[in-house]
Amino acid sequence: METERTAGTEYPAVSRPDPDRRPEAGPSAASEEPTLPVAAVARRLGVAPATLRTWDRRYGLGPGGHTNGKHRRYGPIDIARLEVMQRALLSGAATAEAAQYALDSVKQDDPAPLDLNGAVPSQPTSRDAPFVGETRSALGPSRLARRLSAAALAMDSRMVRQLLAEAIATDGPVAAWEQVISPVLSAVGAGWRGSRSGPEAEFLLTEFTFGALARATPVVERPRNHHPVMLACPAPERGSLALYALTAALAERQIDALVFGTSLPADVLVATARRTVPAAIVLWTQRPDSASPALFSRLARGKQRSRLFACGPGWCRDDLPGTVEWLGGMSSAVERISYVLLGRS
Repeated sequence: METERTAGTEYPAVSRPDPDRRPEAGPSAASEEPTLPVAAVARRLGVAPATLRTWDRRYGLGPGGHTNGKHRRYGPIDIARLEVMQRALLSGAATAEAAQYALDSVKQDDPAPLDLNGAVPSQPTSRDAPFVGETRSALGPSRLARRLSAAALAMDSRMVRQLLAEAIATDGPVAAWEQVISPVLSAVGAGWRGSRSGPEAEFLLTEFTFGALARATPVVERPRNHHPVMLACPAPERGSLALYALTAALAERQIDALVFGTSLPADVLVATARRTVPAAIVLWTQRPDSASPALFSRLARGKQRSRLFACGPGWCRDDLPGTVEWLGGMSSAVERISYVLLGRS
């Protein structure tokens, strides 16, 4: 097949129709591949236009057919690469790694990359996924994560609630949090910061996540632990929905927990621990500036000997006192707490 080169990218040569030939019935190939401007692509991905320009400048993920003096328009291959990059970012990959993965995954000669005609931003296209140009890979998040992201950006509360319930019922609260909910929350939150779009999608997803995890937490009528597990976020942490996922997972094992998803000042946290006499105390921090190892020393004072655990990415393992055990991921936290409290998981 003959090709023509535009701005360093090869495209199949466009065949010109015979003006004397009558058009045949039925669908025909378009004379030009469909393209979208920067603003439309940004809306589709839920990011700021400036983000797309940055990805183009730093990683070469821009319009392949762009020429100087003309408006920037993204073709199917360009958008397919951006969608692959977004899925990689949702899974926790670094930006540079996600960009390289996108460039390696979607080649210029990939067949039938995408149909943009009539597509709605952030909604499913002709392919069976909310993000267009899907390629098969274990790097991207689950199909539920992609659908949940699209539903949140579209402010579709009914679909958000349905997908959250499906994720928790299918994989359990911890796996649903780690593999679906948390990556989507991070991606949706990162999408509006620094742009003119509002944070309403993140707030909607946060609200419905709390409700979904609460509904998934069974009432522990006969707890296997005599004293509760205290789960809390120290101030100035904004709070963490992750603790509700941990509470739900512990409740499934008949382990009673006292959870504070909103942040507690240090004095309130210490007073609560003294009143409730927990068997274990788990402090979650997402940000390093919220992590205060000295707080564990205050919690260790008193007659009750509670097991102390640090959980969350905000903690530095090397800074923790020797009496504090650092928990890895959420799944390992459930297993370790169960073993410490019950001698078995």
